[in-house]
Amino acid sequence: MRVLGVIPARYGSTRFPGKPLADICGKPMIWWVYQEAAKVKALSELLVAIDDERVAHICETLHIPYIMTASNHKTHIHRIFEVSQAKKADLYVVVCGDEPLIDSLTIAKVIPHNIESNQSAMWALMRRFTDPAEVIDPNNIKISTTQSGECLYLSRSPIPFPFKSIMFAYHKIIGVECYTKSALESFVTKNQGKLEAIEDIALLRFLENGIPMYFTEVQTNALAVDTQSDLQKVRHIIGQRLQHNG
Repeated sequence: MRVLGVIPARYGSTRFPGKPLADICGKPMIWWVYQEAAKVKALSELLVAIDDERVAHICETLHIPYIMTASNHKTHIHRIFEVSQAKKADLYVVVCGDEPLIDSLTIAKVIPHNIESNQSAMWALMRRFTDPAEVIDPNNIKISTTQSGECLYLSRSPIPFPFKSIMFAYHKIIGVECYTKSALESFVTKNQGKLEAIEDIALLRFLENGIPMYFTEVQTNALAVDTQSDLQKVRHIIGQRLQHNG
């Protein structure tokens, strides 16, 4: 089974322009993500999907393989689909380029052991919230699943609502996903649905079109860098690791 690892690294982020090149302890963010993803033995190949020559220059300097993609994709899934048009694989594992704290063991857990021919599905990772403030932050996507891990719904609101019980944990999505080619094709050929438009969560397009999503719970301290404040936290954590290992 051929498994292609893809790290989408969009330079033109609305909230954080130039994010893939943000310095973290002397290396750009994309370097940290690539170094960890490269340790995943199940990946047949790993590359960065970029949209800007400035990122290309850094990738060439640091000997990171990359593929240039369009700069006007509406979602990262459209960017992965473009990659799938040029690179044939059975599965496409996506590690978001703004997850510099992600580790290889965690990434590997998103890869299913068996898939059916022409199966249309996606797999992803989730973790428990450890900070109550994260739960009410709409930037954190909350998730509810069946006992077997199949996704029931995604929301920017805290779900489920603690009406009859508070004896449960909230879960959030981590930036590691896995797609079949069929799932990618289904996504890009379908229009945005009502729920996706309301919540502004791209993955809801799969649910609205009956494409199953499966989530595996992991324990990780991964932190997506969406703001300068997030970047400062990551710099502090990685800086401490370097001192400890140094």
